[in-house]
Amino acid sequence: MSYGDIEKIPTTGASKQTAKQDGLTPGVGASETMARTDEERMKQYKAMIKRVGTEYRIDPALIAAIISRESRAGNVLQNGWGDHGNAWGLMQVDVNPRGGAHTRRGDWNSEEHLCQATEILIVFIERIQRKFPKWSKNEQLKGGIAAYNAGDGNIYSNKPEDVDKRTTGGDYSNDVVARAKWYKRNGF
Repeated sequence: MSYGDIEKIPTTGASKQTAKQDGLTPGVGASETMARTDEERMKQYKAMIKRVGTEYRIDPALIAAIISRESRAGNVLQNGWGDHGNAWGLMQVDVNPRGGAHTRRGDWNSEEHLCQATEILIVFIERIQRKFPKWSKNEQLKGGIAAYNAGDGNIYSNKPEDVDKRTTGGDYSNDVVARAKWYKRNGF
């Protein structure tokens, strides 16, 4: 894909805080277990995820991983809403006026929603590319994934290994990358 190779990005997986949600031990294994747990629900979105990934030149496994991390493939949403009513859909587009201030597009589980969220992800990847031009494509991709969660202003260190310092759980990109690698190995 044009933004980097998810399989070549180093990852530590889920932090203690993220792994605790499912009673797991922190690390890549926890991320993989959570991805596997979400797999059955994820299957209903697989064709749509692949279409959106192809259209936007983003690895479909990455889209699946963000869906898994953000909404557990829709399992934790209330009528499409999460984050106390501040985020919408499978990929949790931030609609809070003090946050992302996006206007929701499409139904919470629609291709239109996935397109909107993927467009937002690409904006963050491109911002990180401009902010850190000396980073490798894979480092920029990982930084863009972290920025999708925390905003590009919170990706401030010149060290690519520090991108998760201000993300939810202190592990967002590491957890998402580990889940994406699992989804990639399992047909996404």
